Amino acid sequence: MTVRKTWVVVTAVAGAGLAFVMLLVVGVYVASGNLAGGVGGGTRALAKGAVPAAYQTLVQKWGNLCSALNPALLAAQLYQESGFNPSAKSPAAAQGIAQFIPGTWATHGIDGDGDGDRDVWDPNDAIPSAASYDCQLASYVKDVPGDATHNMLAAYNAGAYAVIKYGGVPPYKETRNYVKTITTLEDSFAAPVSRVDPSKQAAGAIYYAQKKLGTPYLWGGNGTADQGGRFDCSGLTKASYESVGITLPRVANDQYNAGPHPKRDELLPGDLVFFSDDLTNSRAIRHVGIYVGGGYMIDAPRTGAVIRFDPIDTPDYFGATRVTEDGAKALPTTV
Repeated sequence: MTVRKTWVVVTAVAGAGLAFVMLLVVGVYVASGNLAGGVGGGTRALAKGAVPAAYQTLVQKWGNLCSALNPALLAAQLYQESGFNPSAKSPAAAQGIAQFIPGTWATHGIDGDGDGDRDVWDPNDAIPSAASYDCQLASYVKDVPGDATHNMLAAYNAGAYAVIKYGGVPPYKETRNYVKTITTLEDSFAAPVSRVDPSKQAAGAIYYAQKKLGTPYLWGGNGTADQGGRFDCSGLTKASYESVGITLPRVANDQYNAGPHPKRDELLPGDLVFFSDDLTNSRAIRHVGIYVGGGYMIDAPRTGAVIRFDPIDTPDYFGATRVTEDGAKALPTTV
């Protein structure tokens, strides 16, 4: 169903209780066509809470180590590698928050905190080492034409020799996907410097969610027949965007990284809105809903409740994400 057709259906929905919210949806969404701009260039400062507080200072400091790197890009790499888990270990023996394999760590690990050792499991060493390794790769390919950051990421994936050989990002599908993935994830860790484009699929996602109003909550619910069509909060948002062809992760804290983060006064219908008891750490997010305008969302709140409209301006409001297709595709399947 096209977005245009979806809006025709949405605005035809009967019921006074729903009508006032859907009028807000239409009004805000149409207005956004004139107000919204792209993420564009500018600073890559970290979005609020995008990096766990324990690592934010490290990422901010070391993310500025060289011109090809920035804090949001470094955060994207760490999230893609480990989900900020300092104890992560892969089947290929990659270790720690930055997922260094032992051979690479032996060569490129540094004593980031100056305590006399180089510990791959210690983020105070591993995060500076990741930034140092990135910048060393950037120095190897600094004379190669093209975007310095893209060439650095390509060297990380395929080796500096390949970047030099091909005069830029080599024509390897894996390498090009890696560069796109990390630069797309970068947007989900950066504080936008201008209004961001509204999602083309937002109307359809809202249309799906509003059809589920009144459905009883089920923890772990994905809306399947064996679950009686019931949802929990992230199951509802996942299904809503899946209905318009965007696949989100299952849990709320990973859905937060599916696109850039508009400010509270820049929210548009279709944005995902998030809630947490720890406003400094996106990994601690515990609830998500779909914004519909006028300070309200559709959400599946808790056991014993039904899918309903709720206000978003509560003390545990964490922030919002404007879902994009590329942003959702860039998210790792496991973190």
